[in-house]
Amino acid sequence: MLGANVGTTLIVQLLSFDIAVVAPAFILIGVLMFRRDTASQTHDLGRVLIGLGLMLMALDNLLDLMRDYEDAPSLRLLLGAISTVPLLDVLLAAGLTWAAHSSVAVVLLVMSLAANGVVPPNAAFALVLGANIGTAINPLLEGVAGNDPAAKRVPLGNLLTRLIGVGVCLLALQPIGRFMVTLQPVDARAVADFHTLFNVVVAVVFLPILGPFGRLLTRMLPSRTAGADPSHPLYLDPAAKETPIVALGGAAREALRLADVLETMLAGARDGLKSGDRRLIAETRRQDDVIDRLNIAIKSYLTSIDPDELGPHDHRRLQEVLGFTMNLEQAGDVVDRYLLPHTSKGLKRGLALPKERQAELISLMDRLITNLRTAASLFMTEDPRAARLLADEKIAFRDAEARATLQHFERLRDSELPTAQASALHLDLLRDMKLINSHIVAAAAYPILERSGELLPSRIARS
Repeated sequence: MLGANVGTTLIVQLLSFDIAVVAPAFILIGVLMFRRDTASQTHDLGRVLIGLGLMLMALDNLLDLMRDYEDAPSLRLLLGAISTVPLLDVLLAAGLTWAAHSSVAVVLLVMSLAANGVVPPNAAFALVLGANIGTAINPLLEGVAGNDPAAKRVPLGNLLTRLIGVGVCLLALQPIGRFMVTLQPVDARAVADFHTLFNVVVAVVFLPILGPFGRLLTRMLPSRTAGADPSHPLYLDPAAKETPIVALGGAAREALRLADVLETMLAGARDGLKSGDRRLIAETRRQDDVIDRLNIAIKSYLTSIDPDELGPHDHRRLQEVLGFTMNLEQAGDVVDRYLLPHTSKGLKRGLALPKERQAELISLMDRLITNLRTAASLFMTEDPRAARLLADEKIAFRDAEARATLQHFERLRDSELPTAQASALHLDLLRDMKLINSHIVAAAAYPILERSGELLPSRIARS
C-alpha cells in the first residue's frame, strides 16, 4: 500500500498539467482498439484508454464546475472560517474524500482553490492531509469481504500510517508550509508537491519497520480459527472478480481446499477398513457435504466472472479449475455413495478379508492419496512428465481389478458362500477405488496431456 499511495500522487502530478485536451484522443483510440479484437491484450488496452479518457474529462468538468463557485461569498466565508483551524480542514477533506471515493479529485480541487487564492497555502496543505486520511477509510469500511478479521490488516495498516503521518505534519504544519512555499512558489504546484512528498516520507519512514508493524497488526487482528464451518469458502473474494487473474487464483486455492477434504475422506476410509471402526466411517461420510458445498461455491463464483474480461489464457484456466473441481467432487461422491457404504456393509456383516487382500486394499488406498496429492501439485505446476506418470497409475488399478475378477469367479465355482461374499466385497472396493482414481487422473493429468498432444481423443485403434 505504501507504494500504491506514492503512485497515486504521481497521477495528481500528471493531472496538475493541462492534459484534459488529450482525453478525446484517448477515448477515440481506446474505442478503436476495443472493437478491433475482443480476445487480446489490444482489447484490454483499449478499455484502459477509454477509462482514462473518461476520467480525465470528468475531473476537468469537476474543476470547471467548481470555478463557478470559487468566488461565491458563502464559500469564501466558510473556507475562511475553517482555514484558521487546521484540524477542521483535515476533517472536512477526509469526509469529502470518503464521500467522493477519490483523493485525486479532492486534491485537484484543493489545487484549484489554492491557485485562485480561495484558501491560503497552510490550509490547502491541511486539506491535502485530510484527503490522505479519507482515501484510506474507504478500503477499511467497504473493500474487505468475508468475516475473517485478518483481511482488514492491510487497510487498517494503511490508515494507521496515514494517521501517524498526518499527526506529525499537523504539529509542524507552519514550518512545513514555509518550506513548501519556498520550494515551490506557485500555490497549485506546491499543493501537488506536498501531496507527493507526504506519501514518499511516510513510505520511507515505515519501510524499515514493516516487520514489527506487521506483527502488531497480526496481534490486533488475528486470523479466525478455521474449523467452525469448513465448507465456508475462504478465498472467493467478490471484489477480486474485477481482476480475473486474482479471481482465478482464489478459485484455484479453494479447489485445493476441496482436494484436502477429499484426502481426509480417503484417509478415513483407509483407517476405517484397517481398524474396523464403523463410527469413523460414518464421520467420514459427512465430509462429502463439505465437498458439495465447496464445489457449488466455486462453480457459482467462476460462472459469475464476466467472460468479456477474460483473455484466452484466462478462459483456459477457468475451464481447468472447473474441471478439477467437478472431477474431485465426483470422486467424493464415489467415496460417499460406494466406497464407504461397501466398507461399512462388510464390517456390519462380519466379512473378514484375508490379510493379503486387506493389505492390498490399504496399499491401494495409500496410492490413491498419493495420486491425489500429485494431482493437486499438477493443478498448479502443469508438469507434462508428472502428468504422464499420474495417467499411468490407471494401469495399476485396472490390473488389480482384473486379477480380483478372475479370483472372484474361481471362488464362485468353489461354492463357498462366505469366501465368495468376501471376494465380492474385495472386488467392489477395488472397482470403487479404480473409479475414484479415474476422476483424480481426469482432474489434473488429462488437461495437461491433451494440451501437449499426448492424449488421443479415443483409445480405439483406427485401421
